[in-house]
Amino acid sequence: MQSPPAIPVPVPVIRLPRGPDGFSRGFAPEGRRVPLKSGSSELQESPMSEDSPETQEQRARATLRERYLRSLLAMVGRPVSFTLHQGVLVAAHFGATDLDVANFYVSKLQTPIGVQAEALLRCSDIISYTFRL
Repeated sequence: MQSPPAIPVPVPVIRLPRGPDGFSRGFAPEGRRVPLKSGSSELQESPMSEDSPETQEQRARATLRERYLRSLLAMVGRPVSFTLHQGVLVAAHFGATDLDVANFYVSKLQTPIGVQAEALLRCSDIISYTFRL
């Protein structure tokens, strides 16, 4: 009598984040990170005085991105009003967003033709949104 064939054991797959070049997985050894300056001279220098315009723009973009993400966190569970194309106004309770911030998950969506229990709103359809803190 033959024994039944062994069931193969699944092997977990580890997915590394995208690298700095956007195409590779993992991180490039030469990377874009700037080595830290040694000594205490870094603390005495004004950070805005010697930054290039590109660095200042990148810092401003990072600040704006952080504020936007914090506003999304503040909206969770709150009533939000959305202005869509063609001047359509809808209201809903904000739930979440996907990783790319391409869709908003909402509940109790009040539209001009009725109420939807749950819905996904595409960010490309939204002109603006407001909520109270």
